[in-house]
Amino acid sequence: MTGEGRTKNKRGLSLFASTALACLAGLAVVTSGANALATPRPACEHRDALRRPFFGDTHVHTTFSFDAWGQGTLGDPHAAYRFAKGETIGIQPYDRRGNGQTKVRLRRPLDFAVVTDHSDLLGETRICRSDDLPGHDSLVCRVVRRFPALGYILVNGHVYSSERPSRYSFCGDGGALCLDAAAEPWRITQEAAREHNDESAACRFTTFVGYEWTGMPGGNNIHRNVVFANDVVQDFPTTYIETPTAQGLWRSLIDECIDGREGCDAIAIPHNSNVSNGLIWSLVRDDGTPIDASDARLRARLETLVEVTQHKGDSECRVGGFGGEDELCAFETVRGARMQDTARVSASASFEAKPRVYTREALTAGLVEAERLGVNPFQFGLIGSTDTHLATPGRVDEDEHLGHAAGIVSARFGPPPLPDFGAFNPGGLAVLWAEENSRASLFAAMKRREAYGTSGPRMVVRFFGGWDFDDDLCGSDELVARGYAAGVPMGSELPERPDDEQRPPAFVVSALRDPGDGGVPSTPLQRIQIVKGWVENGEPREKVYDIAGKASDADVDLATCTPRGMGHDQLCSVWRDPDFERDQRAYYYARVVENPSCRWNQWVCVRAGVECAAGDIPDGLEACCDSSLPQTIQERAWTSPIWHTPAQGGEAP
Repeated sequence: MTGEGRTKNKRGLSLFASTALACLAGLAVVTSGANALATPRPACEHRDALRRPFFGDTHVHTTFSFDAWGQGTLGDPHAAYRFAKGETIGIQPYDRRGNGQTKVRLRRPLDFAVVTDHSDLLGETRICRSDDLPGHDSLVCRVVRRFPALGYILVNGHVYSSERPSRYSFCGDGGALCLDAAAEPWRITQEAAREHNDESAACRFTTFVGYEWTGMPGGNNIHRNVVFANDVVQDFPTTYIETPTAQGLWRSLIDECIDGREGCDAIAIPHNSNVSNGLIWSLVRDDGTPIDASDARLRARLETLVEVTQHKGDSECRVGGFGGEDELCAFETVRGARMQDTARVSASASFEAKPRVYTREALTAGLVEAERLGVNPFQFGLIGSTDTHLATPGRVDEDEHLGHAAGIVSARFGPPPLPDFGAFNPGGLAVLWAEENSRASLFAAMKRREAYGTSGPRMVVRFFGGWDFDDDLCGSDELVARGYAAGVPMGSELPERPDDEQRPPAFVVSALRDPGDGGVPSTPLQRIQIVKGWVENGEPREKVYDIAGKASDADVDLATCTPRGMGHDQLCSVWRDPDFERDQRAYYYARVVENPSCRWNQWVCVRAGVECAAGDIPDGLEACCDSSLPQTIQERAWTSPIWHTPAQGGEAP
């Protein structure tokens, strides 16, 4: 970077630095959960009324998940939290050479994490691995222990790929043996969250109790990660086997937690809409009738966040979506309607997803439903996470990818030279803007949707909308204070336009590049875009505006993975919508894009010395010379949207 670039970065840092406030003194009591029933704790030493970004992972599987344990994952919830805090853990039986245990450490610790093991097979997993429990010697368990890839297909096909999920006979009448066996891992999950949550005034690391409800009718993904506000949780997590619809999950969270247990609160985070075959954003009830306003209100109340990117692909948008071509939609796209269709499909395979698969389409569909019902069921914020099945939350760096460790990529007999299917990726991160690193503060950010997702890097992004922003706000040290005082942050509704205001709404976006601390590669920013969605004459529309920076000829030296070309340390812009219609519902979100860098598979190929032109291709690394597999990636961040609702209608959830 030039000296000018370094100066701009310092100014950007001061731009993001909020006004210095006195920390709360003594033991001023705050709660770590929804209300006063939660355990009192000292106030955090570092508290900022103008909020700070906290980086975390809300989608983490450990050896308690059937597909993770079956493929050789060693770490339990305690190990996952230790890893997130920067400690070394053992994750697989073998290293890359097939000798000894694989041990890893996170370069940069996370601020928060949530272990979300599959609720459905907690008991089956414990029975198959514990020789003192009835059912351990069942044929299914013996197959899984000896032939893990076959066992995965066997169990997945029986439990998840049918329209009527059921348990195996070794679970006993009504599945009682497996449900009873699941109590212990659920207890340990809660115990680990309590033990590793920093309740001191230092507030170094925050945990949440959680689980994954793994809905998959006919193999179509409708998964949700459930995150509880505090230690007051359901007695037992809701399972897809006993409760096979999303509506059933929402009702159980209301009945068994939010309304049924004082002090309990929770949200459900959908993920991988890209392989849902259109089911995850369903607009019908369990009985097939259209949803009404109460259904929409319930969904919006519980599903305040959506996972826009993770290991099994990006779910932002469709290439050639409504109203125009967005070339940046061709990012970590998997080719297949269902999860089981994606792993071995070529990146160049022909594929056309069904309608309402991507999050941008759902956001637009929400505007249509808001016109019909007066409530927007899809008014959600955006985050990223990993979906790691190695108990390694936050391990997202392209140059360190070890694979996912679920499905049929078995680590039990030594990993292959290329550690994952080419279409998959290391996953992303969730970022929450909160006053402090505590459960109460972070969960409040989740509920109000003041969050954004990244594909891995830790760029810092602010996004505000309002009617009275000065055009020179980017040059002010008061940007953040002004953003809150005169507007709203990401995840919010624009306030009603003042009667005397004739201008369209203004949006300010500011972004700092990932500093690359901890030895992580750092790539300059390329541009900031605003994505707008609206409905015109009943038809969905979308448009992408470049508002800072621009597409460039920056590239990568593929022989060394060294980025080339100019970029930015910091970008900022105040933008007004030139196509604004006062009586038209719309949403806006910001997308921050880096210059190109090496994708994980290219890092592996470079280190292995693969030279495709010379025909020197080691066994197992043939994908290094597959032209359909991307060699580079443009990492990015997506903010939660800001919505405009005309004054005459609409109900915020």
